[in-house]
Amino acid sequence: MTMAWVIAQFALCAALIAVAGYVLSVSADRLADTYGWGRGWVGLALLATVTSLPELACGISAVVWVDAPNLAVGNVLGACVFNLLFLAVVDLLQRYEPMYRQASASHLLAAAFGVVMLGFVVISLMLGARAPVAFNLGLYSPVLLALYLLGLRCVFAHEGARSTPTGRGTRTSPTRDLRRFGAAALVVLAAGSWLPNLADELATQLGWSRSFVGTLFMAVVTTLPEVAVTLSALRLGALDMAIGNLLGSNLFNLIILAVDDLFYLRGPLLADASPVHVGTSGAAVMMTGLVIVGLVMRPRGRVLRSVSWISVGLLAAYGLNATFVFLHGA
Repeated sequence: MTMAWVIAQFALCAALIAVAGYVLSVSADRLADTYGWGRGWVGLALLATVTSLPELACGISAVVWVDAPNLAVGNVLGACVFNLLFLAVVDLLQRYEPMYRQASASHLLAAAFGVVMLGFVVISLMLGARAPVAFNLGLYSPVLLALYLLGLRCVFAHEGARSTPTGRGTRTSPTRDLRRFGAAALVVLAAGSWLPNLADELATQLGWSRSFVGTLFMAVVTTLPEVAVTLSALRLGALDMAIGNLLGSNLFNLIILAVDDLFYLRGPLLADASPVHVGTSGAAVMMTGLVIVGLVMRPRGRVLRSVSWISVGLLAAYGLNATFVFLHGA
């Protein structure tokens, strides 16, 4: 397979995922209006789940077909840090004041659960083969799943159950919206399933580590649905939906590690992962912490009249992590 053909397939997968992600966001928004679902809940739970389908498909494909645990782990953790980096883009697109001045304080809960879940991942990666095992699974897998469900329940209870239907979703039938939603989800799954093969071929031809390719290239491509949904929400003026989608995607991404662990039959997934992923997990913790600081302090000033200093910190942390994985990845 030539380099040009690999790049062409990468571009095709990226285009399919981006378009399908936009269709998912529009269909989900209409369904929310039809059935009276709250926008915040749709952003955190429904949209965050479906826009993370590429990471799910890539992770399963990486451990089942490619036998590349570092691709799977790198993709999940890389997607987390990229989602947090994209919050800096959201901040940049806010014209009048920093994003954190307008964001709801309810995002603190999702960010806090993200820190707790990432902490379990860091500990499991550091323990490696010494981590507790239950039925060929790392003990971290059921813990991550339980924390995710608890986090969704707490956010749901905090933000309120439902909003009243607005009627805007009745422009098309709910059945049609459901069909479009399902078709777009299948496109995302299909394109996402092919990405690990392309990433593995790219790593071989360029002599790059699987950890680096998974953390950088695969993570960027598979987060395109999150990018599409976030930008669509911003165009609608729904800042909280945009932020909730990115933070909620991180929560779902972390339970993908538990799903990948289930399909990885050689033992606990994180026991065979490179220690370099500890750095990526740590960067995700640090970046999430910065977001929490921003939501609490709500800074007024902007660096170079463009973004808050929180966003500068997010960019610096992402750059340092990418450099570290490139130099020390396996």
